[in-house]
Amino acid sequence: MIEQAGWLRTVSAGVALMTLAACAKEAPPAPPPPGVSVALPLQREINDWDEYVGRFEALQDAEIRPRVSGTIDRVLFTDGQYVRSGQPLFVIDPRPYRAALLQAQATQAKAQATLVNARSESARAGKLLEAQAISREEFEQKQAAVGTASADLAAGRAGVNTAQLNLSFTTVRAPVAGRVSNRRVSKGNFATEGTTVLTRVVSTDPIWFAFEGAESFYLKYLRQDRTGERGSSRGTANPVEVKLADEPTYRWRGKMDFLDNAIDQNSGTIRAHALIPNPQGFLTPGMFGRARLLGSGTYRAMLVPDEAITTDQTRKLVYVVGKDNKAAPRPVETGPLVDGLRVIKSGVKPNERVIIAGITNLQPGAVVTPKLTKIAARPGAVSPSAQPDSAPPSSEATVR
Repeated sequence: MIEQAGWLRTVSAGVALMTLAACAKEAPPAPPPPGVSVALPLQREINDWDEYVGRFEALQDAEIRPRVSGTIDRVLFTDGQYVRSGQPLFVIDPRPYRAALLQAQATQAKAQATLVNARSESARAGKLLEAQAISREEFEQKQAAVGTASADLAAGRAGVNTAQLNLSFTTVRAPVAGRVSNRRVSKGNFATEGTTVLTRVVSTDPIWFAFEGAESFYLKYLRQDRTGERGSSRGTANPVEVKLADEPTYRWRGKMDFLDNAIDQNSGTIRAHALIPNPQGFLTPGMFGRARLLGSGTYRAMLVPDEAITTDQTRKLVYVVGKDNKAAPRPVETGPLVDGLRVIKSGVKPNERVIIAGITNLQPGAVVTPKLTKIAARPGAVSPSAQPDSAPPSSEATVR
């Protein structure tokens, strides 16, 4: 019995070894194709926007200096208040200028009386000359006296006008409407004509947003103007939108107002500014902001999520699934972001299925299991900006 049991164990072990050997020769089953999400590119009418940084500047920035010399008699404003155009700000002691006006008026009256007398004598001399009672030389002297008296009267009138102007200049008024700075002089200080700075007034509505643009952008705009895609800001009030340092969106809207006539040789940039309405006076000269300027005409483009785009050295690629369910890479030209999606300017056709999820470790030519889905806009989403090598990229775009 013992020998029979040992024989059975030997046979069982042999059968097990043969079974294992047979299993080892069979190949393991192939894994199923990876699943990916695919979608047709979203098509939209797009406008590109180029971003700039700059600061707000006042259209009118007036440093107030007196036009006559004298002692400051009164200060008529509160530091930092909003003032109207023509509003009195300072009063310089008017008494010396009032006295000068009275003197000029007296001089004018004297010249007027002299002229009346000269004309009367000239008329009498004319009658005497007809009666040959005086010589022609005496008559001509009387006529010359009329001319001299007329000139004296004109000088007297000019003196009165000058004295009236000087008297009016003793009230220093705001030349423009805007925000006034603090007073630089106080009552009792002596102000010198054209020298002493009294205060400063800056206009606030509208206001300029000043910035500088690179030569590459300037060239792009010139070529767009030549082709009729987008008008040059020299003659076209292209829209500009601005956001402040603490604002998430571009809420301030205006239009281009100025483009300089030359490019700075040191910086390679050109100066420009946009005109922004500021009826509440919230925007302040010197304030920092980011602006976006219309950077293209309207064009039709395709949109895909940023995560569908991969980088191969200097190329941007997306994967397209063909009819044989094989993934094929496609070089694409990318554009700015719009509604959280990346603009694809070329490289993909509208009817091609683009892989938008499951792209990790995907090999070119690999068979995949596509699951059709749709691309949805994602307003407010933030993605890194593409950096094309051939032209300066637009930082943003909007759907028309």
